[in-house]
Amino acid sequence: MIYTSESFEQLVEHFAQLPGIGKKTAQRLALYILKMPHESVSQFASSLINVKNKIRYCITCCNITEQNPCPICKNSKRDSSLICVVEEPNDVLALERTNEYHGLYHVLGGALSPLDNITPENLKIKELLLRLEKNDVEEIILALNPTVEGETTSLYLSRLLKPLGMKLSRIARGIPIGASLEFTDDATLSRALEGRVAI
Repeated sequence: MIYTSESFEQLVEHFAQLPGIGKKTAQRLALYILKMPHESVSQFASSLINVKNKIRYCITCCNITEQNPCPICKNSKRDSSLICVVEEPNDVLALERTNEYHGLYHVLGGALSPLDNITPENLKIKELLLRLEKNDVEEIILALNPTVEGETTSLYLSRLLKPLGMKLSRIARGIPIGASLEFTDDATLSRALEGRVAI
């Protein structure tokens, strides 16, 4: 490794700790920071500190927020009979961008993964069950990622929630728009066939 400076190398190391950021990208980001005006770098650093100081988890849905409960949970126009269960706060952001869902959310904080020692106790499942006891929820939508961990979590939750007597559904899975059947993997094709709808 070519030595530049200790402070530069520290910055590269910190960037490289972020998910999806490799060593080369970390170096590019660090070099970009060096080119930024001092005031912009100060604002950037300040926003990092602010996020750590101000962001909390909503006492109701476990999403990130600066106020408790979060704006979604406080919004009386949202349909409180619907709860969409997701893995992470970025899943809430993705669903909100569609402007199609107007119910409430519950963020688990991950998915079951025995290999990573993530068990039901590590997720916000108890909080979900307590929430269901206190509220008149008619339907729970499982919107977990189509991964082995997401599927495992969906199966676990469905077994846990079915006896409660409310409607339990999951988001449809299938072939993305613009994709070709020829190049679609078997699991996605199977899900697309399972989730077919009448026309």
